[in-house]
Amino acid sequence: MKISCVIPAWNEAANIAKVVKTVRAQVDEVIVVDDGSRDETAALAETAGAIVLRHPINRGQGAALQTGNDYALRHSAEIIIHFDADDQFLAEEIKDMAEPIINDRSDIVFGSRFLGKKTNFPPVKKYLIMPLAKIFTRALGLKLSDPQNGFRALNRRAAEVIKIVNREMAHASEIQIKARQANLRITEVPVTVIYHRPGQKLSGGFKIIRDLLIHKIIK
Repeated sequence: MKISCVIPAWNEAANIAKVVKTVRAQVDEVIVVDDGSRDETAALAETAGAIVLRHPINRGQGAALQTGNDYALRHSAEIIIHFDADDQFLAEEIKDMAEPIINDRSDIVFGSRFLGKKTNFPPVKKYLIMPLAKIFTRALGLKLSDPQNGFRALNRRAAEVIKIVNREMAHASEIQIKARQANLRITEVPVTVIYHRPGQKLSGGFKIIRDLLIHKIIK
């Protein structure tokens, strides 16, 4: 099965070469979507061996993922991995994410920071933003342990059915909810997340909820 990895990236020159190199060892192709970066992200990703797609302006992570999904589908991907550019995820865990799809037990697999592996959560994210995001997502009808994790795997059907509308960070919940609406087989897999930067601002959590409401995911 052809496995493609889509990595949205915005001003990630410090990390992108390392991330691409480690991910390339796990998949058939790496697709970096440079989302209007002002640094050397695109050039470094290409040198490291990635296929690089470019947005001329910053459109947001959701839009970058959809660009990558569209490219991967056009080029015969059977499994699409979503992976962050900031070196928070472990490339060796890609095989764990793909396994339920390879063995035809799942259509879409979500990574979770709450199923046993250690994550060094920033306090604001752990005690305020994540509980609020869980409450809101469950109110929309989806009971997964991690509503805001960017590490996921989709089979071809899931990638074709789920079209990401929200350009910014609420796309994570959007994908989960649309997977439920499409009656896709859903699996959660424990993943490791290593935070290298200061915690997320409180305003970011409220922005996610605002974006979900504005785009009216539930129809």
